[in-house]
Amino acid sequence: MIEFWNEPWFWPAVGVIIGLPVALLVLTEVYSALDRRGNRAARIILLLRNYVAPVGALLLLLNQATYADIDLTWTQVTATIFGFLIILVLLNGLNFVLFVTAKQGTWRSKVPSIFVDIVRIILIVVCLAVLFSVVWRADVGGLFAALGVGSIVIGLSLQNAVGSVVSGLLLLFEQPFQLGDWLQVGDLRGRIVEVNWRAVHIKNPNGVYVLPTASLAESTFLNISRSDSPFEASLVVKFATDDAPQDVIDVCTAVAADLPAAVPGEGASVKPIEKGKYEVDIPVRSPADNWSTQKAFRTRLWYAARRADLHLDGDLTDNYNTPERTTEVLRHFAAALYLSAEDIDAIAPQLRLERYGAGELVQRPLVVPDGMRYVVSGTASISTPVESGGDVTFATLDRDDVLGLTALTRQGVSARIVATSDLAVLFVPTAVLDQLVKTRPRLARDIGIEMDNRQARAREALRAAGVEGPESTSLIA
Repeated sequence: MIEFWNEPWFWPAVGVIIGLPVALLVLTEVYSALDRRGNRAARIILLLRNYVAPVGALLLLLNQATYADIDLTWTQVTATIFGFLIILVLLNGLNFVLFVTAKQGTWRSKVPSIFVDIVRIILIVVCLAVLFSVVWRADVGGLFAALGVGSIVIGLSLQNAVGSVVSGLLLLFEQPFQLGDWLQVGDLRGRIVEVNWRAVHIKNPNGVYVLPTASLAESTFLNISRSDSPFEASLVVKFATDDAPQDVIDVCTAVAADLPAAVPGEGASVKPIEKGKYEVDIPVRSPADNWSTQKAFRTRLWYAARRADLHLDGDLTDNYNTPERTTEVLRHFAAALYLSAEDIDAIAPQLRLERYGAGELVQRPLVVPDGMRYVVSGTASISTPVESGGDVTFATLDRDDVLGLTALTRQGVSARIVATSDLAVLFVPTAVLDQLVKTRPRLARDIGIEMDNRQARAREALRAAGVEGPESTSLIA
């Protein structure tokens, strides 16, 4: 009786029959677990399960060719395929361990992908040569010698071109910039939107510029995003030479401080240069805010300069704030201020018309208003900051509404008033209000009633937002 378990092919066959399904089951579970977590190592496990394990089992069976009538060529072909798959697994595993899992800032994360691809190709060629040498007994020494001589010849003939390419690749290896950074290259300034081994793509409002990495390696550039200090939006504005420089500096600084992209706590730098011109540098959060900040600054400065009786761009006229228009607007509000026709003529020269651009801050928190402002046209919103962050808007002001109710009581308010469209107001200074309420008690009563109403609206808005406001009257505006 033949004891088949003593045959040389028995245990390899048992290993394939039992081991292959178990290995496939284990690899499937490992792949599923890694895939659920989004781990990139799942692709390596999938390669092992779908290709390496089945081909390895087949090779194990074909390796018994000495005990069965099987052509050895098929065994060598299978061994070649299996060896190639093992090479792929090892290279992918090495790439995963060294580069995929590399932490940001380490040398492994700085290696450009082109370097990794070149090394991968070289390793594949070397491993395949070794594989053919072992499996097919091929003489690969001559091949390596020919490749070495050919590389020397090609390198000498293309040394200038190759030198530029290598310089660019070394620049990428150093990684002085990355996607999203802002570069200044000569007169070109923009944000990096693509980086590859051949070129760097820089986008600015004019379009996308493609700069070869070789040219960058041979030139000087500034990475604005890696500066320790905030980026500065720079522009030059012009005023009339009769405008006092300090007044111009104060207005420009105040306008810059309220811009949306301005860095809190970093004041703008305003320097007189020549013939009524001033250089303004505004610290902003990102170079991406450069053009929007310049646009917003120029727009708001137009309004602020006219409110301060300054002459932006040398314009010496203001066709809006005229005595005739001020008197006409005051007649509209005469009933609210309890004014007679004689009072209008006497008070009108002490008042003025002001305009604010959309987004401008009309009243700052915790600042005592310098007077009351009656809305002539446009809209504004009143909001109060909360401890959790942000603001709660509790009122919208439009025509005939009043801003700065606490000017009479000299109270600082926590509310913030922002123009939500082009806003025109009639400004009544505190000194004029003091004179009016002395002879018009009803005006003081009306102001008090409106203060109470606005306080109630503020607290109702805060309760609706789920926050508690202060108990004082500092919420009103």
